[in-house]
Amino acid sequence: MSDEILIHTGLFSPPLVAGRISDKMMQTVLIVGAGLAGAVYARVLAEYGLKVHVIDQRDHIAGNCYDYLDATGVRVHKYGPHLFHTSNQRVVEWLSRFTDWIPYQHKVVARMDGGQEVPLPVNRATVNAVFGTDLKTSADVMAFLKGKTEHRAQIRTAEDHLYAHIGPTLTNFFFRPYTRKMWGTDLQDMDAAVVRRLQIRMDDEDRYFPGDTFQALPKDGYTALFQRLFDHPEITVETGKPFERKMLADHDYCFSSMPIDAFYDYQLGELPYRSIRFHTSRVARAQAPRHVTINYTDDGPFTRETWWHNLPGHCREEGQDVPVTVEEPCDYKDNGMERYYPVKTHDGRYDKLYDRYKMMADAEQNLSFIGRCGTYQYLDMHQVVNQSLTGAGKWLSLHMSNAA
Repeated sequence: MSDEILIHTGLFSPPLVAGRISDKMMQTVLIVGAGLAGAVYARVLAEYGLKVHVIDQRDHIAGNCYDYLDATGVRVHKYGPHLFHTSNQRVVEWLSRFTDWIPYQHKVVARMDGGQEVPLPVNRATVNAVFGTDLKTSADVMAFLKGKTEHRAQIRTAEDHLYAHIGPTLTNFFFRPYTRKMWGTDLQDMDAAVVRRLQIRMDDEDRYFPGDTFQALPKDGYTALFQRLFDHPEITVETGKPFERKMLADHDYCFSSMPIDAFYDYQLGELPYRSIRFHTSRVARAQAPRHVTINYTDDGPFTRETWWHNLPGHCREEGQDVPVTVEEPCDYKDNGMERYYPVKTHDGRYDKLYDRYKMMADAEQNLSFIGRCGTYQYLDMHQVVNQSLTGAGKWLSLHMSNAA
């Protein structure tokens, strides 16, 4: 292993550190989880000379980003649609070392009673369809919705935020049923931060991520991207391998993306998560809609459907049938302990519980928690990459001595 480490300008924080590996520098690193956080940490550390062993209890790499070619010749994302979007150029440049991209601007429609499909996020066309109006301009929409809102003295809950911005009608039509299904709770019990990220448009903009400067899909899929991330002589990957505490003794350091409460055997209590059951079937191509994602507004158990062949680069064969995936949210305990979304309440009680677990982790000498489950955060893909690049850079800096 080389005794020189250089952290290049613009790639990590701090931006430029040059030095030698100290005598106490970690030599072998265990990474628990072959998802996005684990893959980024693994690649960064390997490129600076560390031997990295990655394990994952699943039988595949790529975590929730994992995709595969269905028997119909269409690429399917096993754990729901993963649509890369960001305005962080550092993240784009780093990932672009491992993949080419296909531009894609995601759009979503909501299916109303009677089958009519309207844009989401809510925009002028959506407002006109729901209220039967013919509003012509953004100013018209703004003035109209202002008359539909309810004043809230404090904005604490998701209901407070939505009622104050779009009013009860749109809230109860598009967001309350979806929230009950998705989160297993009502808008009154959810933190406003959960819905603040939802855009409400006054114009005709119908893209789901209009504010992001880069929107694309990996040309060969996410699994191929991860294969390239792990393709380094200092990285070994073992799937179908659950974590065991005795593994810590065999490595100098461990980065774990497993749930922090599970790691500590729920000593302080459980951190709740929502999960999703994915129901994938095949439909005659002639009967398939032109949309990628259709959200449901009814009170049934399902939230949305995804038509994979409509994503660019996902249809390798023009067969008679195409796959469609329908999502059914549930508690993670009802889905094999598969954790997808940390539950956030307006009183922050679960964040406080996480903070107590974090104090336990901070006392460890050779362990850090990373990723969505390790840090109990809802993170988009680009946020995971950015967080991991920064975290790996800081960790390397702390384990270096100044050059002689």
